[in-house]
Amino acid sequence: MQSTSQFLLTLGGILLLGLVTSTLGRRSFLPRVTLLLIFGVIIGKEVTDIVPSAFIEHFEIIADMALLMVGFLLGGKLTTDSLRKSAGKVLWISISAAIVTTIIVSLGLIWAGVSKEVAILLGCLAAATDPAAVLDVVIEKNNKTPFRNLLLSIVALDDVWALVLFAIGMAVVTVLNGHGENISPLLMAAKEIGGAVMLGVLIGLPAAYLTGRIKPGQPILTEALGLVFVCGGLAIWLDVSFLIASMVLGAVIANVAKHHEYPFHTIEGIEWPFMVVFFVLAGASLELSAMKEIGLVGVIYILCRATGKILGARVGSQLSRADQATKNWMGVALFPQAGVAIGMALVASNYFPEYRQELLSVVISTTVFFEVIGPVFTRLALKRAHNI
Repeated sequence: MQSTSQFLLTLGGILLLGLVTSTLGRRSFLPRVTLLLIFGVIIGKEVTDIVPSAFIEHFEIIADMALLMVGFLLGGKLTTDSLRKSAGKVLWISISAAIVTTIIVSLGLIWAGVSKEVAILLGCLAAATDPAAVLDVVIEKNNKTPFRNLLLSIVALDDVWALVLFAIGMAVVTVLNGHGENISPLLMAAKEIGGAVMLGVLIGLPAAYLTGRIKPGQPILTEALGLVFVCGGLAIWLDVSFLIASMVLGAVIANVAKHHEYPFHTIEGIEWPFMVVFFVLAGASLELSAMKEIGLVGVIYILCRATGKILGARVGSQLSRADQATKNWMGVALFPQAGVAIGMALVASNYFPEYRQELLSVVISTTVFFEVIGPVFTRLALKRAHNI
C-alpha cells in the first residue's frame, strides 16, 4: 500500500512539475527539456534522493512508451507532400550530415582514448537533431525562405537517419562485446532494421485503411495508442528496433490514410506527459560524480559534433548542387540536440549497462550545451542565409 502511494504521489508530482517547467521555459533562456533534466538531478539520489525505488524500477517501460510515441510522430512527418519539393537536397544533406557527424565524433573520441564501443554509440547519438528547438526558432524568425523550408524538411528526416545509424551501431557494439559471434554486424543490422520496417508496414497498411472508421474522418486516441503499443510490443518480442518500427508505422499511415480529415496525430495530445516523466527520470538516473571525469570527452564530443554537422551538410549541399546559403549555414542550423539523443542513450544503456554512466553523462551534459547554445546558432543561420 505504501509503495503504491509513493508511486502515485511521485507520478502526480512529476506531471505537475511539467506544467511549472513549461511556464519557466517560456520565461527563461533555458528550454523546458533542460529544466526537466535539472529537476530530475535535484530529486535524484545524488542530491535529495526523494524518488522512490519502485518508481525507478518502472523507468524502462516508461522510456519505451515515450520513445514509441516519438518514433510514430517523426514518421508521420515523412509524407510525400513534404518531400516532393527539393527531395534531392533533403536526402543528400540529411544523410550526409548524419553519416559524417557519426564518423567524425566516433573517430575523435577513439583518438581521445574512449573505448571503441562507447565511441561508436556516441557517434550514432551525435547524428540526432532536436526538431522542436529548430521549429521554435523558425516560427519565431518567421521568414518564409527556401532555406527555411529546406531546413524543416531536413530536420524531419534527420532523426530517421540517426535512428538507422543507431541500430547499426548497436549491432556493431553487440558483436564487439562478443555476443552473436557467428553473425556479422551487417546481418544483425539488416535483421533489426529490415524486420522493423516490415513490421511497421504490415501493421501500418491495414491500420491506414481501418482507422478513422469509428468516427468517420477522425482517428481517435484509442486507435493511435493501441496501434503504437501493439507495434512496439511485437517489435520488442521479435527483437527488432521498436523505434524504426513505430516510425514506419507513422509514415505508412500518414501517406496511405487519405480518408482522414487531418493527419493521424492524435497522440500529440498525450505525448508530453510521458516525455515529462521520461526526462525527469533521465536526470534522476545521472550520477553527478561522473561529470567530473568527462571534461575532455565532453569538449571533444561538442567540437566533433559541430564540425560533423557543418562539414556533412556542406558535402551534401555540394552533391545536390544547393545554393551558397545552404552550403554555408545549413550545418550550423542543425546544432540543437535533445530528446531523441537522450532517448537513444537510455535505450543503449539498457542494452549495455556497463556503458550506462559514461553514455548518459556525456549525452546529457552535452545536450544541455547544444540545447541552450544550438538555437542561437539556428537563429544566426536563418538570418545569414536570408541575407545571402
